[in-house]
Amino acid sequence: MIFSGLTFLYFFLPLVLLGYYLLPKQARNLFLLAANLFFYGWGEPSFVPVILGTAAVNWAAGLALVRLTRKRLRTAVFIGALVLDLGLLFVFKYADFALGTLGMDSRLGLALPLGISFYTFQVVSYLIDVWRQTVPAEKSFVDFASYLTFFPQLIAGPIVRYDTLRLQLTARKESARQGVQGIQYIAIGLGKKVLLANQIAGMFEQVTAHLSESGSLGAWLGVLAFTFQIYFDFSGYSDMARGLGLLFGFDLPENFRYPYCAKSITEFWRRWHITLSSWFRDYVYIPLGGSRRGNVFVHLFIVWVLTGLWHGAAWNFVLWGIYYFVLLSLEKWIGEDRLARLPRILRHGYTLLGIGVGWVLFSVEDLGRLGAYLAAMFTGGAMQEHMQVVTLSYLPLLLVCAVACTPLGAKLWARIHARAWADALSFVLCLAVLLLSTAAFVANSYNPFLYFRF
Repeated sequence: MIFSGLTFLYFFLPLVLLGYYLLPKQARNLFLLAANLFFYGWGEPSFVPVILGTAAVNWAAGLALVRLTRKRLRTAVFIGALVLDLGLLFVFKYADFALGTLGMDSRLGLALPLGISFYTFQVVSYLIDVWRQTVPAEKSFVDFASYLTFFPQLIAGPIVRYDTLRLQLTARKESARQGVQGIQYIAIGLGKKVLLANQIAGMFEQVTAHLSESGSLGAWLGVLAFTFQIYFDFSGYSDMARGLGLLFGFDLPENFRYPYCAKSITEFWRRWHITLSSWFRDYVYIPLGGSRRGNVFVHLFIVWVLTGLWHGAAWNFVLWGIYYFVLLSLEKWIGEDRLARLPRILRHGYTLLGIGVGWVLFSVEDLGRLGAYLAAMFTGGAMQEHMQVVTLSYLPLLLVCAVACTPLGAKLWARIHARAWADALSFVLCLAVLLLSTAAFVANSYNPFLYFRF
């Protein structure tokens, strides 16, 4: 287990910030590396050598790629490091799935290191960029390892490319203004996660536990609940990661841009998990030929099967990837210009419907239960009385979630942030979120991050 929310907020983070700002700037990256490894090793000390070994191998490989002049040697180093990185990911995450698919009874039964999908993609992008000579190799092992193990985004992203933080590793400037903005991001993310995602998760759990009694309406409401849960869970973590990064002077990339406001599936994936989508675009889709060379639909199929597998070693994730391949292929075949001629409400409605069905494929790993849930959505009959009571009790929270996933709040704040009392209001709101989240932590032990398992 990693730190509990209360231990992290009230003990680990304040102590790390205190130590960080007491030290001279030239010692801060080393201190951050120690804090990162302590954070990671708190619950999984056995995996600290894995992530440190990954950092060491890729740091050395990056330097070798710069210094070697013979093409064959450079290629051997590049391929060797990639095989090691992807091989570790395969062994820990996919080996048992592959063995089961092949009909073998034996299993490795290895635990999955936290964040391995995220930090593997980071080192792979680093190697490719150094190989392409689009970024220089990092000379300092401490700086490189600090980047790879940076605790705010280590466990659940966003996927931060080395080039994004390269200059910040040595030339960042911390400021009070950044700190205030960081606290605001942390408060927003904490509220999304603890006050919205954790709470609405109860509705999805109730529906899945009593699926035969929920009827078609209940099944669809369960989909809606999970749609909100996964967004506020993951975007909440991403907001907190950005806020924590700002406290240490790092500007991490945006990972969500109101994805449920999208008017097509293509637009949704430009707004959802932006760092993952752009990673697959730049390191898989375009190198395969993109839409300019070869069969674009073959390229899309490869990308989306891999995207599904990145999320989990189970057939439902493969189906989820293929499902989005079909939807995105249809949109590409129809053309964005033609889709844009449809009424906005139709485009938005079709997009939300497609996303909702996709989340069913994503959320239910057992294929038998998955089939039962999909059947309930379309042939489930009427909802029984006690489930009516349950779903009605969540209606106010559903409405709050529906408003909170739109830019309405940001637009309202943009209108008042220049007022003289805006800073005081911001302080009060951040304090209120912290107190309410603390109370929720104390009252409820349910606090998973859905993307920790990816």
